[in-house]
Amino acid sequence: MKRYLVLALIALLFAPELPAQNHGEVGVFVNYFRFEPLDLNMVGLGGRVSFNVHENVQFEAEMAYDFARGFTETCSACIPVETAPSDFRVLHGLFGPKFQTGGGAIRAFFTVKGGFINFRVSDKPVTFGNVFSDIESLRVNDVNGVLYPGGGLEFFAGPFGLRFDIGDEIYFLDGAQHNLRITAGPHIRF
Repeated sequence: MKRYLVLALIALLFAPELPAQNHGEVGVFVNYFRFEPLDLNMVGLGGRVSFNVHENVQFEAEMAYDFARGFTETCSACIPVETAPSDFRVLHGLFGPKFQTGGGAIRAFFTVKGGFINFRVSDKPVTFGNVFSDIESLRVNDVNGVLYPGGGLEFFAGPFGLRFDIGDEIYFLDGAQHNLRITAGPHIRF
């Protein structure tokens, strides 16, 4: 494992010297998700990888984890009426094509992805172990289908760049539920 980490570090040190390839991209991002049914602004982190199938088409997969967001729930049927905090979290997984303008320094793109969204309430701390445990337990927990139409811009200087996306993450539970989603973060073109 240490050997791969050292090789990755060496590759990053010499990457500015190399011409930008255009076989795909890998990146991380900050994820903003406006969860409309509860009127919540969710924020989390994610990562994505994409591979070119054509100069203007990439196949992309991404996953994001929105951290716990407390909100207040009121139980009017309870006697006495009680208000209690709740730790609500969201896990997003999307994959599909990304259609982009050429391979230059500035690219516009649009995408239509499908995937899943998982809502959960948990008071567990956010650690790598708990996040991976949440991902592994997807089979036994409630998962909803998602359609994500969106678009954005990428800015590159050699192999390094920044990417900004905006779209509508539509999940299907008692009909279509529309939610604003914005992501931004660094990318490396390989």
